Amino acid sequence: MDNPNAVTTSPSGSTPAEAKAFLDAHPDIEAFDIVLTDANGIGRGKIVRRHELMSIFEGGRHMPISILGLDITGEDVHETGLIWDSGDGDLRAWPIPGTLVPLYGTQPPRGQVLMAMYHLDGQPMSSDPRLALARQVDILAAKGLHPAGAFELEFFLLANERDADGKVQAARAVLDGRRSAKTEVYSVDHLHGMEPLFSDIYAAAKAQGIPAETVISEYAPGQYELTLNYRKDVMRAADDLVMLKRLVRAQARRHGVTACFMAKPIETYAGSGMHFHVSLQDDAGRNVFTEAAGEKWSLSLLNALGGLIHTMAESMLVFAPHANSWRRFVAQSYAPVAPTWGVNNRSVALRVPAGDARNRRIEHRPSGVDANPYLVAATVLAGIIKGLDEGLDPGTETTGNGYEQATEASTMPADWRAAIEAARHSDFLKAALGPDLHRTFVAIKQAEYLRVARTVSELDYHLYLHEV
Repeated sequence: MDNPNAVTTSPSGSTPAEAKAFLDAHPDIEAFDIVLTDANGIGRGKIVRRHELMSIFEGGRHMPISILGLDITGEDVHETGLIWDSGDGDLRAWPIPGTLVPLYGTQPPRGQVLMAMYHLDGQPMSSDPRLALARQVDILAAKGLHPAGAFELEFFLLANERDADGKVQAARAVLDGRRSAKTEVYSVDHLHGMEPLFSDIYAAAKAQGIPAETVISEYAPGQYELTLNYRKDVMRAADDLVMLKRLVRAQARRHGVTACFMAKPIETYAGSGMHFHVSLQDDAGRNVFTEAAGEKWSLSLLNALGGLIHTMAESMLVFAPHANSWRRFVAQSYAPVAPTWGVNNRSVALRVPAGDARNRRIEHRPSGVDANPYLVAATVLAGIIKGLDEGLDPGTETTGNGYEQATEASTMPADWRAAIEAARHSDFLKAALGPDLHRTFVAIKQAEYLRVARTVSELDYHLYLHEV
């Protein structure tokens, strides 16, 4: 039986008018993916029929609370407190405004809408990652500040079959079947081999209102990067990334290849990052990171950098959440290894891009593409808020090779286990995510760590079977 205090007006701000207009504009769509993003950044949900959509916009959709307490494989993590402690009861998911979109190339035609989880009385469910980001946005709004931003998406296109040694390998070009085994960074001709796939990715992005822009061939065979246009609404910027990953994966499957979002899928090449560009606008729309005449840097920019540097070590579990994430942090691999900042320098963790001062922003570089963009953005904004509130100093700007100058590397967690412990004991991260999501996230990561730690791998046999 429904809670008598259950709300009938969407707490997310969605309206039935949005659904009606969409259905009228798309009479051919027969079904919809309704997608809730969990702590791991995985989309969980259902496929519903066309006639069910209006009722979801009118009254939400019941979903079990346990959907936010699952590990990377979809197994329950009881330590989250979201399973039997609450009887695995239903909460109510509501549509996120602006995310009701068609799915390009589906047969029969389908649509998609992202969802957020609320209690039956309309209060935000505190273990929902998107709502943690919304809380940080609200804190900034109360200060007269509004975050803008965009994510970059790096990923691999891999063959569905492994090589003779059982390793993953770059996909053959979908145009002519050619396979490259060398780094072709920034090669335009190399991109032409994937032109049919990228054409479909752009078409799918256009259909969903995602501002996908430049594509480049990145720093490893089969590695690519897609950039997204800057959003004044950082919530929508995170939605863009979630939706873009889903459509890239779907279009890759249709072209017979695998889109891989592991941070480090190939041991001999650089991994894939998810760089987050962020700035702050005041109520008048002025970028507060822009330096005034005669200033080298604005105090707000320096304090924001200071907050991110002071909180980076205890936040690394958000930026590198999986065992594979930590294989990406190797010197000279374009992945940062210390809490450093610099201008126009890709060897640091926090890069201030050169260019027009009116567009001054911070490029936050530690996150792997396997991280949850909602958690990354929430944690970054919380670090910026701390820096502004406490007037934190970022220290000396790093120039030249930041890998050689990373004297503060010892303050960073050395590995995944250390990152879990740092996150567990972090008052900052508990405040940034909220106590419930902090408990949920750390418990899920601890369960994943134990699964990995007790697994006997092929490498174990290779190193030790006949030697010890």
